[in-house]
Amino acid sequence: MKPQALAIAGPTASGKTGLALAIAAYLQEQGGAEIISVDSALVFKGMDIGTAKPSAQELASVPHHLINIRDPLNAYSAAEFAHDALVCILDVRRRGKMPILVGGTMLYFKALMEGLNDMPGADAVIRAVIQTESEKLGWPAMHALLSQVDPLTAARLAPADSQRISRALEVFRISGKPLSSFHQINLAPTQASTSKPYNSAALQWANVPILSLEPKDRSWLHKRIEQRFDDMLSHGFLDEVKVLRARGDLTPDLPAMRCVGYRQAWEALDGTLSMSELRDRGVFATRQLAKRQITWLRSLPQRTVLEAEGEAVLNQALQWVDRNMSEA
Repeated sequence: MKPQALAIAGPTASGKTGLALAIAAYLQEQGGAEIISVDSALVFKGMDIGTAKPSAQELASVPHHLINIRDPLNAYSAAEFAHDALVCILDVRRRGKMPILVGGTMLYFKALMEGLNDMPGADAVIRAVIQTESEKLGWPAMHALLSQVDPLTAARLAPADSQRISRALEVFRISGKPLSSFHQINLAPTQASTSKPYNSAALQWANVPILSLEPKDRSWLHKRIEQRFDDMLSHGFLDEVKVLRARGDLTPDLPAMRCVGYRQAWEALDGTLSMSELRDRGVFATRQLAKRQITWLRSLPQRTVLEAEGEAVLNQALQWVDRNMSEA
């Protein structure tokens, strides 16, 4: 059975974009391909440098979807992604092309392939209470509180990850159920629906082979992360954040501004971090993100692992494409 889509996942800075573009070019002789971004930061407009967004030339070389679709003032959920991505996949396939899902937001992959249960929305009052508690107790103590009611979520969060700890506690206090319970697999067959975008298990892992770029040598990835962050700084990352701040309607508490790098840049422009501290904390935060991504990847079923730093990675990836496409 021909796959409904191909998927390329991996930690940040592992080479996903370049590999996806090469595969898309390779598939031009087989009807063509289009790329669907699976990245929670690339959805935001005006956030190009700090998200390592594909260049204008790369975006023009092959059709891309779910990039630059949301203003940074407005959040974008995994449920919305699951719906939007499924619509894109069906549209690309109707035009006779192969969708290529590319990114490192593992919750998005799981939401698309497994569906999500109906998670409660935000509650400003409860969120404010949690923020007040954190100011008194500190986020490590709030993390300890979370571990008592939702040990699964607490185990994958750093004690200083204030945004995710706050959201997990908020969900528990609203619903009385741990956040992890809303991420359980939901394999009930369904069609794409605007009324229930979070229940998108119209796809199955067996029909979407996933290629996972995972470094054998973690130091290789760390060096790439450092180099990329330095490149961002030298190409005007701080100026990009200055423009966002100058709008006047964005705050550091918004999901967009809490993306890795942007949070640290905001603090530097506030004067609470020096430039050297910005660089060090930005690199460290990106490494922590990569670590979480690799942990998530290892939980994905039926993935094919390629050594991201391997010299033959492109040839191996193209063989993987041929193998999966020949099963049609």
